[in-house]
Amino acid sequence: MDIRRRARCACALRRPVNNVTAMLHGIDVSNWQGAVDWGGHADDGVAFAFAKATEGSTFSDRWFGRNWVGMRESWIVAGAYHFARPSGDPEAQADHFLRAVGRAGGLRRGDLLALDLETTDRLPAPRVARFARRWCRTVTERAGVRPVVYTFLAFAYAGNCAGLEGYPLWIAAPDHPTGRPDVPEPWRKWTIHQHSHRPVDRNVFLGTRAALTSLGYRRRRSRRG
Repeated sequence: MDIRRRARCACALRRPVNNVTAMLHGIDVSNWQGAVDWGGHADDGVAFAFAKATEGSTFSDRWFGRNWVGMRESWIVAGAYHFARPSGDPEAQADHFLRAVGRAGGLRRGDLLALDLETTDRLPAPRVARFARRWCRTVTERAGVRPVVYTFLAFAYAGNCAGLEGYPLWIAAPDHPTGRPDVPEPWRKWTIHQHSHRPVDRNVFLGTRAALTSLGYRRRRSRRG
């Protein structure tokens, strides 16, 4: 993902509570990577990945369908992310995102969804945070998946993530040791740490594959009248 600012701030940051034990390794990609060799990444130990699906309410990543299928065929835990444009309508953007996932094959057990929250569109922090809360709430209600929120330290410190503590944190902190990022308010712990941008964005998850997929899609049980 594109990180436009990486300024660090020691204020209002919580030290991580996670311990560095067994970690799953993952990557994230977008149209900038073009064709991705998912089999090769799986052979190299990649256990999970996120691919960009959409941005705003109109843009769709042309490689997303291929990436979605490629992750599954390579037995990689599949994740899709939406690049937020806070100046737009959050419900329209959530619908656009979920339609793109549906066209690519839909959700299966354990699939992950994420909001890429890293630009303000020149809006004040309360409006950015309100957009993000509405987007996450809409996706949770319509897809049955509580999305992961991707952001970076300075962005969260500026108040753009207020009220998102109920969603798992995917923190971009490439200047921190792997699995030891600072954790900004309002979160108390991290879930995924993006620790490097070379040669692709690299991430770690502290836990097992079962623990990671427990954050993802579960088929809703039908009610019997």
